[in-house]
Amino acid sequence: MSFLDKSKTIAEPGFNRWLVPPAALAVHLSIGQIYAYSVFNAPLTKIIGITESAPDDWQLTTVGWIFSIALAVLGASAALFGTWMERVGPRKAMFVAACCFGLGFLVSALGVSLHNLWLLYLGNGVLGGVGLGLGYIGPVSTLMKWFPDKPGMATGLAIMGFGGGAMLASPLSVTLMNAFSSTSSTGVAATFVVLGIFYFIFMMFGVFTIKIPAPNWKPAGFVAPVKSKKLVSQNHVNVKQAMKTPQFWLLFGILCLNVTAGIGVLGQASVMIQELFSTTSVGADAAVGAAAAAGFVGLLSLFNMGGRFFWSSISDKIGRKTTYMLFFVLGAILYFAIPTIGESGNKALFVIGFCVIMSMYGGGFATIPAYLRDLFGTFQVGAIHGRLLLAWSTAAVLGPVLVNYIRQGQINSGVPAAQAYSITMYIMAALLIAGLVCNMLVKSVHEKHHDKSIHDAAQSHNPKDETTLSDAYLAAEEVSHGGISVWWRWAVVAIPLAYGVIMVFVKVVDLFR
Repeated sequence: MSFLDKSKTIAEPGFNRWLVPPAALAVHLSIGQIYAYSVFNAPLTKIIGITESAPDDWQLTTVGWIFSIALAVLGASAALFGTWMERVGPRKAMFVAACCFGLGFLVSALGVSLHNLWLLYLGNGVLGGVGLGLGYIGPVSTLMKWFPDKPGMATGLAIMGFGGGAMLASPLSVTLMNAFSSTSSTGVAATFVVLGIFYFIFMMFGVFTIKIPAPNWKPAGFVAPVKSKKLVSQNHVNVKQAMKTPQFWLLFGILCLNVTAGIGVLGQASVMIQELFSTTSVGADAAVGAAAAAGFVGLLSLFNMGGRFFWSSISDKIGRKTTYMLFFVLGAILYFAIPTIGESGNKALFVIGFCVIMSMYGGGFATIPAYLRDLFGTFQVGAIHGRLLLAWSTAAVLGPVLVNYIRQGQINSGVPAAQAYSITMYIMAALLIAGLVCNMLVKSVHEKHHDKSIHDAAQSHNPKDETTLSDAYLAAEEVSHGGISVWWRWAVVAIPLAYGVIMVFVKVVDLFR
């Protein structure tokens, strides 16, 4: 197992850095399956009844906790093991992630077979959550160190895979359940076994191919900047010191508020569009059915994925603070407008509005690592990112609770289902305005928190500093021709991603038919 050692992952001279993104994408496409976990919710409530829920079957509310547990453990494990990941390197962390994520499905399969809900909580919830946390931060931290000239684009490449994972997982899971289902089984247990093995193998591709830059490495064509960009630190801050700064907690609030405003809506997207565009509210001809709603959810996933790369790349040009200003201002305006658009019955405008919102939701995830890097340097950016992901855990609980309980309270008080989302949308807009205030307060980190200068870190020859890079080492390197070794690795991740995109467009046809 020595190949997992950090020393074994240091790239040899002349290594093409464009070999690294496919490794990151393989892991994120796998763990992004969590966004499609809702496809199992209904079948899990019919394990005994098969075609319909039996009295002894699990309730939807109890099954729904698996998603929240997984995301809560994601943040907790990323925070707990972030420093360990920086010490042992991304390969070992990604290997543990693959083992936990794959094993989680196998434990859950046993839970389904024994009809033991606690085994599902342990499998897809706890073990899967640990796999999510370690699988999330390792590739992101590594890519930022390979692309100091384009950190936003680099994080977007990896985190784009997390958003696109649902597009692969959803049709794949449904196909497997249909293949394994019978008069005596919903096919969920067998599907979990296949997915556990498939994702473990796919993630191991990333484990075997990930590399980190050698000490003092910098991209070819290095040109030192004449003047540092605003808010881009020329020094490094360690993880313990970073948590003592107001900037860390402001970014914690920024991420939490941005995610809360998006994740609750994302989880209820199918139900929402069907209720807002029901036969009662817009007539039979314009009503949105279950199949069309699935197309809407798939379209949101596509924009969630695309936004991660688009917005993070834009942030390299206009800066992270300006990018988040756009997220919060434009997002708040759209949330305020959604109830009116829904009442007007304009389906196209409604879909466009939510697609833009979801693109910024995904963009927020992809831009935050680069924001951290700008403020705190790259010395322990993976560990700092891990601590910050606790904001995601908080939002994963807060967002769905806000949407679900407010909606149900409105319906219980006699408000029609088509109008039950208005208050929720206004609350989401208010959350984004609060996020805007947090973003406006972000300033450069005070020098008292600096751990070491870029020059000292780069020249120290200390193993802990071996991946230290910053904007002082900007490069003019473009995508170089790496031959077949580059193209086949990209094909490994591009083919399943293309399958997911095609399936989304097949479903979208129903939405506007």
